[in-house]
Amino acid sequence: MGENRAPLLLKKREEEEYYEDCPGCKVDRIKRTDSGIPVKAVFFISIVTLCAALPISSLFPFLYFMVRDFHIADREEDISYYAGYVGSSFMLGRALTSILWGMIADRYGRKPVVLIGTITVVIFNALFGLSKNFWMAIILRFLLGSLCGIIGTMRAYASEICRKEHHALGMSAVSTSWGIGLVIGPAIGGYLAQPAEKYPGIFSKESLFGRFPYLLPCLMVSLFALVATVISFWLPETLHKHNKRNKDQSDLHNVAAGTTNCLNFSESMTHSESRIPNSQKSLLKNWPLVSAIIVYCVFQLHDIAYLEIFSLWAVSPRSLGGLSFTTADVGQVLAITGVGLLVFQLFAYPLVERIVGPVMISRVGAVLSIPLLASYPYLALLSGFCLSIALNCASMLKNVLSVSITTGLLIMQNRAVSQEQRGASNGISMSLMSFSKTIGPAVGGSLLSWAQQRQDADILPGDQLVFFVLNVIELLGLLLTFKPFLQEPEDNIIPK
Repeated sequence: MGENRAPLLLKKREEEEYYEDCPGCKVDRIKRTDSGIPVKAVFFISIVTLCAALPISSLFPFLYFMVRDFHIADREEDISYYAGYVGSSFMLGRALTSILWGMIADRYGRKPVVLIGTITVVIFNALFGLSKNFWMAIILRFLLGSLCGIIGTMRAYASEICRKEHHALGMSAVSTSWGIGLVIGPAIGGYLAQPAEKYPGIFSKESLFGRFPYLLPCLMVSLFALVATVISFWLPETLHKHNKRNKDQSDLHNVAAGTTNCLNFSESMTHSESRIPNSQKSLLKNWPLVSAIIVYCVFQLHDIAYLEIFSLWAVSPRSLGGLSFTTADVGQVLAITGVGLLVFQLFAYPLVERIVGPVMISRVGAVLSIPLLASYPYLALLSGFCLSIALNCASMLKNVLSVSITTGLLIMQNRAVSQEQRGASNGISMSLMSFSKTIGPAVGGSLLSWAQQRQDADILPGDQLVFFVLNVIELLGLLLTFKPFLQEPEDNIIPK
């Protein structure tokens, strides 16, 4: 009798876990009944994440020329130095507020944070296009980074809106949209910056876009953010707004009272304890989470430094070891890269992750990136069609590897904590990552500026030094992906 009654009680317990007025319970019920691919959710995640990525990357092609027009640099070699600080100001603002936004997301829900972030992009990114001097640009980028807490929130959201078997797809949507944004953004900035010079038949020098040559790309990004704001109203909230602890303990008591079979009681107790949030445990004592965040920050430091250096290196004159590209040339290269990145992440990455796991993907990506980066300085020796083919292939492969590494580490971070801690854990991740990304552009710009002054050095002349330093950072990240440093989370702490 007891053996037959225990499964019924457990079944009843699972059904009673749902609260009709709780948005998180509604999402969980849909996840349990619908095992299909969450196409609509993945689309929403992609649009909102893309909205957060575009303001970061859209300025890369024209930042060099924008700083030049501010007339703050005394020499051409110093432009990269000042450009690095404009890029870093956004990340500094985000580093200082990411934990706060994570706590707000855990307290009030994911959706309010997303809406505030998209509205912030609408306003402050457009104002950045109106910058008339260096310090105005610095302040506006800082405010944009401080008030936009989208990325960390969407990482938590992606793992909550998808069933466990679709976690890789959800996190891949975040990483892919982020990677696409880091590619489409430069395309927007490259083709739409300085429109009066590129398209004199449409924009005159006396027009608004002639007087503010960098407003048009910023305005286009703000308009896209406006669309993302409207879409965000349809985002289903995933945060549970009730106290599950007391309920779980009550259900455990009911199971114990009505079950005479010790084995069934033990299984019921284990099931109930796995549902109790780990809110009493410090996130900083969760080594699988902490180790994944540290490795993630190292790779993100590398990636942001690479993006900053690549754009500045490409537009630098050949006399300084660059490619003498225009903003449109840089935008075209990165736009082509985006196509390959999109195809890989949507169709290939989820399959590969299920076969080899997220850690192995990160290791393979790091190993392949090192020889690829070492070849970059020699691309400057090419010209014409050969340069175009080689640069597009190298850029596409580099971005595919970078986003694959990021996606694998994000999956590990979200699997290492329960839902009640996921917003805070992603806030900590975003804060530490943003500090590393604050360092990346500033150090990358300064390093490139210094390297371009030593073209005749005997050891690692010119840009060879820059890409060597990038490889050192990549190698450090690779070494940290091995045990005992990086530890994968156990299955029993993976939230539903």
